[in-house]
Amino acid sequence: MKMKSNENAPPEVGLALQRLRQARGLTLEDLSRIAGVSKSMLSQIEREKANPTIAITWRLANALGVGIGELLSAPSTPEEHIRLLEAHETPTLPGSHAGYNLRILGPMELAGRFEWYELQLAPKGELLSSAHDPGTQEHLTVLSGSLEVEAGGSSKKLKTGASARYSADVAHAIRNPGKTEARALLVVVHR
Repeated sequence: MKMKSNENAPPEVGLALQRLRQARGLTLEDLSRIAGVSKSMLSQIEREKANPTIAITWRLANALGVGIGELLSAPSTPEEHIRLLEAHETPTLPGSHAGYNLRILGPMELAGRFEWYELQLAPKGELLSSAHDPGTQEHLTVLSGSLEVEAGGSSKKLKTGASARYSADVAHAIRNPGKTEARALLVVVHR
């Protein structure tokens, strides 16, 4: 059911926030960490139970890689055949304490089925993961540098151009044993 627009009504920031967050494959927790806004506040904003301050709106816009106006405006009606995401719009999960950055390349609508990421690991950095759902597989291709993958008690070293395919329904780790940064493409397939 379409409602009449009221020019005096405040913008529906919550709907725009949820749309932008989901389009980037971010959970409320991810966005909370990136923007420095509490998860409960984000939830209230998305449900239109709270209006964000200008400062919070600015932080959310920066975290999502959009101008503040995009959070304050209604989505455009014509559907685009090609949706372009600039580099600054790609959400990144920083794991600086562990020496990694994980750029979320896949769209939200595929999360839980197929996910893909660009992984950057500093020298001696590591990405440690708990077991995913049963049947989950990961496919790792080294774009530069060298990496080591450990899963289910096995360990393999990979050089630039090599790929590893392994079960991710057990605890697993990706490490950079080298002296230079390593980059890889990581694809997660859920069964």
